[in-house]
This record gives sequence, C-alpha cells and structure tokens, in this order.
Amino acid sequence: MTRPSTLDHYGVSTLIRSPWRLAGALLALGGLSRLPAQVVHVPVTVDTLPNGLRVLIHEDQSSPIVTVNTWFDVGSANEIPGRTGLAHLFEHLMFMGSQHAPYPQFDRLLEAAGANNNASTANDRTDYFEAGPVHALPLMLWLDADRMGWFLPVMDAKKVDAQRDIVKNERRESVENQPYGLVEDYEPGMLFPPGHPYSWPVIGSMADLSAASLEDVRDFFRHYYAPDNAVIAVVGAVRRDSVLKLISTYFGAIPRGPGVTHPTPSQPRLAADTMVTLEDRVQVPQLTYDFESVRAWAPDDEALKVASYILTGAKNSRLTQRLVYVDQSASQVSAFANDEHLAGYFEILTRARPGHGLPELQAAIDAELQRLAKDGPTEREMQQARNSMESRILGGMETIQGKANRLNQYYIETGNPDGFQKDIDRLRAVTATDVQRVVRQYLLGPRAIISVVPIGKAATPGVAAQRRVVP
Repeated sequence: MTRPSTLDHYGVSTLIRSPWRLAGALLALGGLSRLPAQVVHVPVTVDTLPNGLRVLIHEDQSSPIVTVNTWFDVGSANEIPGRTGLAHLFEHLMFMGSQHAPYPQFDRLLEAAGANNNASTANDRTDYFEAGPVHALPLMLWLDADRMGWFLPVMDAKKVDAQRDIVKNERRESVENQPYGLVEDYEPGMLFPPGHPYSWPVIGSMADLSAASLEDVRDFFRHYYAPDNAVIAVVGAVRRDSVLKLISTYFGAIPRGPGVTHPTPSQPRLAADTMVTLEDRVQVPQLTYDFESVRAWAPDDEALKVASYILTGAKNSRLTQRLVYVDQSASQVSAFANDEHLAGYFEILTRARPGHGLPELQAAIDAELQRLAKDGPTEREMQQARNSMESRILGGMETIQGKANRLNQYYIETGNPDGFQKDIDRLRAVTATDVQRVVRQYLLGPRAIISVVPIGKAATPGVAAQRRVVP
C-alpha cells in the first residue's frame, strides 16, 4: 500500500521526528488500517488453448526479466497406496531430458542464457519454474513444451533407476537420518485415516519407491502430465499477444490427456487423542500437537491462521513468550494452520531445553490454549497479527516469481488468479470473537500427539506411548 505524502490529516505530524514514535502513534490509532484503503490488483489475463492448457499472463515492465511458472494439478494426493512417492519422483525425472533437449541440455541451455530453474512437490500440485532475462523466454517455453509433449520417447529404466536412487537418498537425509525426521513418517497416518490422500508423506515410502516400475512411471505421466491438467503463469517484461503466440507455437501440438478425476474426501475428525512416542538419536525431546481443522478457503481458515500468529508469530506471542522467555522450558515453539486443498490441520511444535521435559511443555501449551479460548485475544494482539500477516501477503508480490506462484495458487484453488485483495479482505474481517471461537472449536478437542525422545527415554514419567520405534 502507498502511504500519503503527509500525515497532518491524521493528527500525528508532530511525531515524525522519530520513526519509532511514528510507529507507536500509528499503532495507537489502530495501526495501518486507519490509512486510506488501497485496492491491491494484479492485472492478469486468462486464456485457454484448444488442448486445454490454461495460460495466465501478467505484464510487469519494471525490469527486463521474466518467469515461467507451471503448475501441474497433481501431487502426492493423486497417488494410490503401494505406489506413493511417484509425484515427487517425477519432479526429478522432468529434468532428465526430453526428445529434442536430451539430458543435460535443460539446465545447460538455461544457464547459458543467464536463467535458473527449480521445482517442488506438495500434496496437491507439482510446480516447475524458470526465471531469467526476458530474452530467454522463448527458450524457457520451448524447453517446458518439449518435456510436456516429448518426454516419454527418451524415458527409460536407467533414468528412472538413477532418479529413484536420488529420491531414496533424499528421504534418508531428510527423514530417516534427520533428527526428529521420523515425525514426517508418522504424522500423516495419525491425522488421516487409511486410504485418505493425505495419509502418506509426500516423499513416499522406501518400499513404494522400490516397487515403482518403468510402466508405472509412464502411466503416471500419461495420466497427469497433459496440457489440460496444467496452468502456465508468465510474469515479467512481456506482452500478452507475443507470449500467447509463443505458447501456441510450442504447446499447441501437444494432445489433451485422458482427463483427471481428483479425489474429494471429506475433512476427517479425530474421535479421541492419539499418541505415539518415537525414540530417536536426539539430545532433547520434542512435542508435536496436531488438530484437525479446515481446508483452504473454508470459512474458519483465516481465523485459524490469525490464531497461529497470536500463539507463536512474534516474540511477544503467547506460547513463544511463555515457553521460550518466561518459563525458559523450550528452545523453540511454532504453530501453523496447514490449509490444504482437501483438508487441513493445525500444528503446534515445541522442542525442550536441556533439563526440561515434555509433560511441562504439554501443561503449558494446554494452559495457554485454555486461556485464549476463555478470554480471547486482545485488540492489540489482533492488530499486530493483521498488520504482520497483511505485510507478508504484500511482500509476496515484490518479485515476479512470488507473483507468478501466487497467481497459479489462487487460480487452482479459487478459479481467480488475482486473489490478493480477497486474501487481504478475509484477513481484515477476522475478529477477536472469531479467533476465540476457532480455538474453542478446533484446538481444545482430540489431537494427535507425537513425542520424540532420546533413545532409552520413552519410559519418561508422564509421556504416554502406544508405540516405540528405535531407528
């Protein structure tokens, strides 16, 4: 948002000698929400090729750079039990070359043009992007089109096995040999019932990765990596007409896929507390609380995000202040409202300081949740949360990569790529009463409790355990 050129109209012009006093005056006046409202708008065009490929274009002439961000509407939620990890495996395979750009030309050509690229996988989508000087745009689009349309002819067992081994090693590093990494394996199955699309980790299991055949990989590509299951966002110093011409030239000949039916499970609810204690090669214990909540864009979604900020979003947030600074029983604490496309959950994670145990942390967290549910947040807490969270939304618009990613996210989730103002509006609409209500409704009920303790310490008094695992 743009500040006015003078603050005299707001009655605080005498305070501008000190920026700290100015900040305090604005907070006293109710924060930045008292400044004139400015609508946040990112002009974007939406076009669809005859083969179903959707194209989002935002012209930003501020710098001679461009990014191409492609979202395939497929993630680990589209896998089936026994074949988990395929979505993430594909994130790696898509850089192994295509018919007209054999490996390792994808990376080498982009690097020679001064561009870079990367990818990521989540429950509900796989994202590939390139960014660099605007003159590299035809190269970026040509490379993306070649691997979308001409990937299978050069995909063989040798490439699949090579990337399978890399993914397995990534799993060893990030889960199996990472302190507290076992939580990633246990958390999904504790929150979601067997067969639910979120009941396994995105990275998959070792057994499933080993079991995937070359034909499994080919079938996955044929089904999900089709133009009608993809959205391309092009953001930067471009013109819509020329971008559409390039995309039509490179992508137009790629045929539609067989069509995708996405899973539509209901939001699960825990009937009672579930608990597991994991023994791991760690020095201090860690506690994770997981509560079932709501999916993205559900009515209570934003209020839960505000609650997470009030609990741990700043140094003076409730759990941070209580555990880290007052009791000094924890070295860290965080809370997240994880709002996925199909379901959501609210996570609180804390790690003990030496000499402190999980029963102490659990009692403090329970007490703070009860207090927030009983009294609700203060107006100062609400204003701080709104200002900080709105700043994050606006900060995500500062780069072309940030805008492209959010345009794709908004489009996939809501059908409207320019969802920035809607995001801000629903944040501003959250009241203290809303936060108090969602804490009562979602954060006082049944939860999944995952305790990680040093090997040999699972019998610590007060730590409930249904199962013990020594890696």
